[in-house]
Amino acid sequence: MIFPPKSVHPKGELKELSKKCSTTSLEVDTFEGKIHVEWEPGASVTPMGQLPFFIQFLKTGCRFEPWVEDCPLTYKSNNAPEKVNVIGSLFLSILSGHKRYAHIGTLTGDGVNPKLLGMTKVVSDDSARRGLLKIDEKEGVEWMQHHLQECYEPLLKLTWILDVDVTIKTIYGSQEGAETGYNPHKKGRPSHTYHSYMMANLKLVLDVEVQPGDKGNSKHSLPGLINLLNRLPKECWPEFVRGDCDWGSDRVMSELEQANCGYLFKVKKTANVKKSIYHAHCSGGWVRYNRYWEGKESELKLGGWEKSRRIIIVRRRLSGDSLLLEKENNKKQKEIAFISDPENIKLFEYSVLVTSLDNDVVSIIDHYRDRADCENNFDEIKNHWGWGGYTTKDIKRCRILSRMVALAYNWWTLFVRLSNPDSHKEAITSRPLLMSAIGKLTESGRKKKITITSQHNLIKKIQTMQEDLCVFFDAIKKTAAQLTPIDIWCRILTRAVSKFLTKGEIITPVQLINSS
Repeated sequence: MIFPPKSVHPKGELKELSKKCSTTSLEVDTFEGKIHVEWEPGASVTPMGQLPFFIQFLKTGCRFEPWVEDCPLTYKSNNAPEKVNVIGSLFLSILSGHKRYAHIGTLTGDGVNPKLLGMTKVVSDDSARRGLLKIDEKEGVEWMQHHLQECYEPLLKLTWILDVDVTIKTIYGSQEGAETGYNPHKKGRPSHTYHSYMMANLKLVLDVEVQPGDKGNSKHSLPGLINLLNRLPKECWPEFVRGDCDWGSDRVMSELEQANCGYLFKVKKTANVKKSIYHAHCSGGWVRYNRYWEGKESELKLGGWEKSRRIIIVRRRLSGDSLLLEKENNKKQKEIAFISDPENIKLFEYSVLVTSLDNDVVSIIDHYRDRADCENNFDEIKNHWGWGGYTTKDIKRCRILSRMVALAYNWWTLFVRLSNPDSHKEAITSRPLLMSAIGKLTESGRKKKITITSQHNLIKKIQTMQEDLCVFFDAIKKTAAQLTPIDIWCRILTRAVSKFLTKGEIITPVQLINSS
């Protein structure tokens, strides 16, 4: 019998095989004895093992691909990075909670999520910065405003409140727009101001504008607010605009009155405002709000106001320790004074609200107290989502990236609400819950599998939530051929905001007149 000759592999393949098999093993002495450690730099692993569920949310809702395709970023060089790699790298960096462009380098070892987003690689921080620099500012702002609006526009038929606020971002260099203005955190330090507009209750960012640090007043936010309202049809306007004492100026209120838009602002305690407090102090007509607070309706016309406006005076009695107060004697020395009169005005803490609403006193106080919840979200986006970072020499890239952060925040907020529609979870809680886990990608034939290992103590609850989401997305996928992308997005929003809907109510598409 003649046996066939044995096949011999080419020498080149043998050398390549020997290189792949060679590993470096280290012996490490621990309290549990010696262990052997080996490096595997080419393994397909990720610290964000649950991100594929969020990527499925973006793909099913037709969010990520249209956003990248519409990006006004173009390259002429054949060696330039792909657009999806630049935008995707920035997007993954924002989701990870980064605050510096240099932090993008920590994503280069992720062998799972970039591929799932349709990327071929994670670009360097320099490529990301240069990519944003190539985008025309006007086109970039319009691109981001369009996709921000597409995110929330089906929800505009609901009853909603527009919260306005200015966030201070401290600057430590000589960047464009780094001017010295009001900075409560670092007094005298140059800064940027982020003029933000948010949909209350749903906690979605409508738009954000980055301006120099000396333009933190509400008069600099007013043009952006009016432009935002003008982009929406009248039937989709908020019930009213809500802001702090910086917004209680005649210019802002007159503009909103001319536009026939309601408002609720706080008023600074000027001399004339204090006179109104003194007149109301000993008079009757106070309405009890709760155990501590009570309010009274009145009218006020300040020197800079064109007309009288309705105000709500709110007060609460201070604790018993406040009966002992400090006062100055004739020698300008402080001494303790005892207040014997229980109706002395110093025993009460006062606030004054100005509004165009005709609601009762209790409802107006309740509306303004809810604003404190929205303040927490402004702080969350600044401290946990990158509004306090990603600084460049020019202000153009700060303006584009601030809206990019807002869009990533909106998508993630809606995704978290899909898992738990009853409450909002901040990033410091939701990232460990629904993103952080060790994921390892393996391939066998044509089948790809990700093995997830989570160290969270709610791992069983997490698994149940993600399984429910997959069932929900699979049900949408079965009827996706009969639905338009906006219809699919409305179905997702209906489940995400089910807490704010009546039984049987669904979100339907809204065709905005001025949408671009």
